[in-house]
Amino acid sequence: MTRFVQVAVGGDVAEAEEIQEMLAAAGIDASLETSVDDEGVADVEHVKVLVSESSVEAARDAIEAMSEPDDAYDA
Repeated sequence: MTRFVQVAVGGDVAEAEEIQEMLAAAGIDASLETSVDDEGVADVEHVKVLVSESSVEAARDAIEAMSEPDDAYDA
């Protein structure tokens, strides 16, 4: 059975989907899961991005590489 690991949390569904698309562009399958608060209520403001345990390192590298600011803006 494949174990899934959280690699990021989106501030909302749109942000989590953007991360999911970045991972897909890097060839990494990701799924989204709504966070749940301590009382078991869905927290739609925090959406988990999950990948298989074997893809964690590659996913973290892809997220870091794709979210770095453009060097062109460095002064």
